[in-house]
Amino acid sequence: MLLAGLFAGVLFIALVLGDWLQFTSLTVQAARYGCRIARVEDRLPLASLEKVMAQFGGNGLLQLPNGAARLFPDERQLLLRPQRRFRTAWPMKGSIELRQDGKTTTLVCSKLIPWSSAILTLLWFLTVGIGTLTFAILYLADGGLSSFTGMLMGLGILGIGLLVVAFGLVTIALAYRLENHRLMQAYQDLRAAIERMRGPSPSEDITTRPDAGGKD
Repeated sequence: MLLAGLFAGVLFIALVLGDWLQFTSLTVQAARYGCRIARVEDRLPLASLEKVMAQFGGNGLLQLPNGAARLFPDERQLLLRPQRRFRTAWPMKGSIELRQDGKTTTLVCSKLIPWSSAILTLLWFLTVGIGTLTFAILYLADGGLSSFTGMLMGLGILGIGLLVVAFGLVTIALAYRLENHRLMQAYQDLRAAIERMRGPSPSEDITTRPDAGGKD
């Protein structure tokens, strides 16, 4: 039993580490890897999608002030990874699909977190929630509320369980806001870089250019 427990623990750690390594890599396989929790769609006026792809260089990597973007031209996919000074248990990245639509390019950004983070979070809430509910049912069935002291004890333990659930919700909410802020910073950097790639519009009035002065 001890060896089986140790093997299960090692296997569990290996699966979590493998999940995080796959999630944080900048390979084409990692472009869509992860649990999608949100989606953002944006449109930019661009001359052509090919011009945008040409700006990423030979390795397809574009360094941004708050992260990095990796382009996969064949899949018309961008992998956006924000810069992190420290990590939370719910890191977030963006998987961006590029679509040419006339004179605009549509950016469909899916926000992803590691599968291990999503599954462990769900299991944690199920364990705490089901455990608290089971205790309340068993305590009530055993006549725990038959006395004032038993009632106070039952309410106290139930309150502790609810506080644990509330603490978990607050922690996840704060982590989501932090990671989402980091991702959106990198996304705005990418959006600004793509807009700069467009260059001057063909319809730009020539009289607005610095060299548009007339000759005497």
